[in-house]
Amino acid sequence: MPRASAADAALTFDAILRAGTDAFTRSGFAETAVADVASAAGVTRGAVYHHFGDKLGLLRAVVQAGHQRVASFVVARADAQSADARASLRAGCHAFVDGITDDSAARVLLVEGPAALGWSQWRALDASASMRELRDAVEAVTGAGDAAALTHLLSGAMNEGVLWLVETSGDSDARAAVHRALDRLIDAI
Repeated sequence: MPRASAADAALTFDAILRAGTDAFTRSGFAETAVADVASAAGVTRGAVYHHFGDKLGLLRAVVQAGHQRVASFVVARADAQSADARASLRAGCHAFVDGITDDSAARVLLVEGPAALGWSQWRALDASASMRELRDAVEAVTGAGDAAALTHLLSGAMNEGVLWLVETSGDSDARAAVHRALDRLIDAI
């Protein structure tokens, strides 16, 4: 059997990643079968194992890709306000809330990922995507003094706000309430 080209392998990887994202979003980690992901991607189970090692490896890649999508959105919005440090922090924080709740994988990023991967591994993936930028933005507003603590507190508050938004998806005022509360936190920094 001929070997697949690097381009074919990349296409297969992307197809499996999309199918995994859809499956984990729809059914959660525990209820997703590798065979179902493979079928949805139009590949064999062996292809899933070849590219991701196992179902947990696939989830890790899905979470990492989701964090990267949200981080790219956040950085773009924050950079648009780069002339003013507080405005940049505010824009980035609001972009996080909007970006992650508009992303179909919010459940995977904030519920399935931490539960299946474990807190330490999930935090490492989160840190590789956006914590450094958040800390830089907090430092630009406050100086280095308590920037690490403030960064983690603000990140936790945003994650909890997003989880609340996901739970109250039918409440049209909830998003505005989270944005107002976030403004109050940022103003207090």
